[in-house]
Amino acid sequence: MTVVILILGILFGLTLQYASLNKYNVISGMATLENLTVAKAIAVAVGLGAILINLEIGFGIASYHVKPLILGGIIFGGILFGAGMAILGYCPGTLAISFGEGSLDALVGIVGALLGGLVYTLMLPSVKGILGPDLGAISLQTAVESKIPFYILVFIAGAAFIALAFWMNKKEKTSNNRWLYAGIALAILNTIVFSHGVTDRVIGASTTYPYVADLVTGTTQNEYFTKIQEPGRWELIFLAGAFLAGLIGSLVKKDFSIKLVHENWEKYKGTSAVKRAAWAFAGGFILLFGARMAGGCTSGHVLSGGMQLAFSSLLFAVVVFASLLITGKFFYRK
Repeated sequence: MTVVILILGILFGLTLQYASLNKYNVISGMATLENLTVAKAIAVAVGLGAILINLEIGFGIASYHVKPLILGGIIFGGILFGAGMAILGYCPGTLAISFGEGSLDALVGIVGALLGGLVYTLMLPSVKGILGPDLGAISLQTAVESKIPFYILVFIAGAAFIALAFWMNKKEKTSNNRWLYAGIALAILNTIVFSHGVTDRVIGASTTYPYVADLVTGTTQNEYFTKIQEPGRWELIFLAGAFLAGLIGSLVKKDFSIKLVHENWEKYKGTSAVKRAAWAFAGGFILLFGARMAGGCTSGHVLSGGMQLAFSSLLFAVVVFASLLITGKFFYRK
């Protein structure tokens, strides 16, 4: 199974790398609405994935893995995640890929995220009060019990997400269609991961960070580590594959480059390496703390949860995007 997970991680990494969805310039560009590549790919992936995965589950070859709608955690975690993503310019999964390509700010972000995961483990008993209420695992499937109306709504929702992606592409006026192919590939990859014969779970990344940080520091004698131990190990192997994809892919394409300050950062924030490193560390910390409050990240919530049309994941996506844009508006001022 370890080899299977590693291969899935490599495929995930290569898909994101193919369309530059892991790049700092691309993700930070989304925060300033100068680059919609990530948003378009996610919309296509969620739209097509919603149709494929719900059909797959309907045929009995996969299961739902809907994250509960823990209102406080989703909202406050989503705000922190969006802010951290704007500042850092990566999400938990793309950190591994970009580090493989030689991005040192991604490495600094990983260190910040590890500390964020550790601090969340230690602070969880204190912050539990603001995470609730837990409204349960609610999705379109639980809200619409009749099968025919449910599948009609699934196809309508899927088509709406795909149409949104093409609308954004029209507004952006770009001729590069790699975002489309990457979105389709992500939908297919998630459908494979969901199936009973492969892993019977969702793709995820953020649990890796508290899992590793808690192991390294010996912070394992607590209820939270017990809860994340199994998914954390799975995601660690998965991200190892994503890292290898970034490394091997960049070496093959001959664009591996040790770099700390990227063009988009220099455009708005200058050339100071210390400044970039400090903000990358802070962004990684905020990003991961928010992800753990919400119970997931871009891959685990927005993609995997969105494809299940889970209310928690759709709300998380809205909050994250709003926070990303607000943070980007104020943080990336020339």
